Parts: sequence; C-alpha cells; structure tokens
Amino acid sequence: MNIKISAKIAITGKSADMIVIPLTPDNMDTIRTVVTAKDKDNDKSVVTYFEANSIGSLIASVDDYLMNAKIAQQIVELEDEV
Repeated sequence: MNIKISAKIAITGKSADMIVIPLTPDNMDTIRTVVTAKDKDNDKSVVTYFEANSIGSLIASVDDYLMNAKIAQQIVELEDEV
C-alpha cells in the first residue's frame, strides 16, 4: 500500500522566524518551511509542511521538530529578557 500523510504547523508572532529558521537546515526532502511577511500587527508567520509514508514517520518528524522549536523558543525568550 502506498499512502501519503501530511501535516502543517504554523507558528506566528514577532519572533516566529527566529524560532523556526534555525531549524530549517534539518529539513529533509519531506519537510518544507515557508516564511511570510509581517501582518498588520507586525507578526510574522512561519508554516512548515511535513509529508511521510507512514503515521509513525510523520509523528517522529513532527515530534522532533516541535522539541527543537521549543528549545529555540526558550532561547529567543531568554535573549528578549537581556
């Protein structure tokens, strides 16, 4: 059986690009990240698209991505405090 499973994660906010852009070097052929321009509130939007051939692979990719994004967010928040 050949199936394609996909997911999309959107992160928005003034520092969205600072959180997600450092993660893009880890992107494989099945992961694509798009950064959009600022909106009227000066927020940026970053959308990452995932594709996999199994639910397990998709879960692993998304889990890894979110854990790394969490660490990046904590670093950005620490920098904002300085």
